[in-house]
Amino acid sequence: MEKLIAKNPTAYHNYSIESTLEAGIVLSGTEIKSIRNGKINLKDTYVNIKDGEIFVYGMHISPYEFGNIYNKDPLRTRKLLLNRREIDRLYGMIKQKGVSLVPTKMYFKGNLVKLEIGIGKGKKLYDKREDMAKKDAQMKIQRALKNQ
Repeated sequence: MEKLIAKNPTAYHNYSIESTLEAGIVLSGTEIKSIRNGKINLKDTYVNIKDGEIFVYGMHISPYEFGNIYNKDPLRTRKLLLNRREIDRLYGMIKQKGVSLVPTKMYFKGNLVKLEIGIGKGKKLYDKREDMAKKDAQMKIQRALKNQ
């Protein structure tokens, strides 16, 4: 059973996500408590591979209120847990032009925190406008059907 913690609001707006991958994440105890309280922001996060390991950057986890000296830096770099074959496959993908790794959502799977990574290509401005126009048209259709 999955319980959604946070979504990245800009992931699907700025990137066309082709596939996703589930990864574990290394966190401290006070960070887990803060996440359980919903004090997390995925807005400006990105994933990168460095020295054969995969890390997430820019993820803001607010300090736990009662954590005092055990609190970590809210914007620190956090390691993701994937096996070697998955990391090598992702490394090959991001070497292609325009392919990026973007965290799309974070959720609990049982007692474990998982991060879903989207493999996507950056959208151009006209693609974003086109998607917004489609979404707007779909909302108008839904409104019209609801009013009848």
